[in-house]
Amino acid sequence: MSMRSSRLPALTVLVFVILSAGLYFLDSSEKGRSSSGGATKQGEAPENPALAALPGDDPESALEGIFAEIEANRLNAALQRVEDLIGRYPTFRLAHLIKGDLLLARARPLSGFGAMENAPAEKVADLRAEAVARLKGYRFRPSAENVPRYLLRMRDDQRYAIVIDTTKSRLYLYRNENGRPRFEMDFYMTQGRLGAGKFAEGDKRTPIGTYHVTSFLPPEKLPDLYGHGAFPINYPNEWDKRRGRGGSGIWLHGTSSDTFSRPPKASDGCVVLANPDFDRLGTLVQVGLTPVIISSEVEWLSPNAWQQERQELDTSIEAWRADWESLDTERYLDHYSPDFKSGGQDFAAFARQKRAVNRGKAWIKVKLDRLAVFRNPGPEDLAVVTFDQVYESSNLSNTMKKRQYWQKENGRWKIIYEGAA
Repeated sequence: MSMRSSRLPALTVLVFVILSAGLYFLDSSEKGRSSSGGATKQGEAPENPALAALPGDDPESALEGIFAEIEANRLNAALQRVEDLIGRYPTFRLAHLIKGDLLLARARPLSGFGAMENAPAEKVADLRAEAVARLKGYRFRPSAENVPRYLLRMRDDQRYAIVIDTTKSRLYLYRNENGRPRFEMDFYMTQGRLGAGKFAEGDKRTPIGTYHVTSFLPPEKLPDLYGHGAFPINYPNEWDKRRGRGGSGIWLHGTSSDTFSRPPKASDGCVVLANPDFDRLGTLVQVGLTPVIISSEVEWLSPNAWQQERQELDTSIEAWRADWESLDTERYLDHYSPDFKSGGQDFAAFARQKRAVNRGKAWIKVKLDRLAVFRNPGPEDLAVVTFDQVYESSNLSNTMKKRQYWQKENGRWKIIYEGAA
């Protein structure tokens, strides 16, 4: 037996230990399945056949190539690949750890991932979690057919939407293709140290909800911790506040100059990307427009199911608009939930005001421009609707940006919040 062959068990253990979550040896529950009807979880997204090709230049595909070489017992090629990766990304700690294991395996069998003596167990565990998250993300990109349930209607001028899956440590970018979301690219990301479901200041969790980018903070105005810049999002939004959720300062940002990437759970609640990924994403983000939808686990819809959900909400919104124009105030108010609250008004106060106002109108015309409709992630049947409202009546005309939250109650979509956007 050659020396090269004798090293195979020592190195193969590296692959098995890192990928024990089942990336290479998948049972039937992990293999991708397409959805022909309703929503499915991200783990059920079909495996993309294009990914069977040998990986390219980005870090995740480079890692895929390294492990493929190890499995094929091409050890020198694996080492060359990891050295190339380190050459391109010198602060990529995961790559350095893999290189150390490859070199160590030449001398003795490996007992596990990060087998160097005195290697800090916590840091090794973090790097292993990163390796698994990256490779799962690379191997199980969403089907080109299925779309995230949340992106029901994007404004014509919204070029892209961001959808984040905290369970998978993955950020997906979708482009607006004539109103239908199309998968563009995806990135490994870091979330809060204690996971998702932010509720209070300092709880080190990442929020779940529907948000948008509010500004860009350039690197020269930030500490090095934030890397190549930051995009703040509007957490807490109106729904968060209604639910008693607090805190602030939730950003999408880069990494410090001495770190290529961080473990899957390592921020104080922000979404963190490697600087090259942040730069790539940053060229496509539109401040004030790009939606950022953060989910604990993305739900995917087939095109038919997506179209049905979109049509159902479109029909409800149009009925609300038409009933407002009709001056039938009771029919108009029937679109509002008994739990409606906005600007200090509950439903009863809102209804009194609308009845008084409409008594003085001879006619009303309402036009909705730049309509956007997003399902909110989570167990509630909730949708976020924004539009430019052009209002004309017999004694008043105005234009405003409006945001509504629609909730399904007893099978009907009803407005539970309404206010300026």
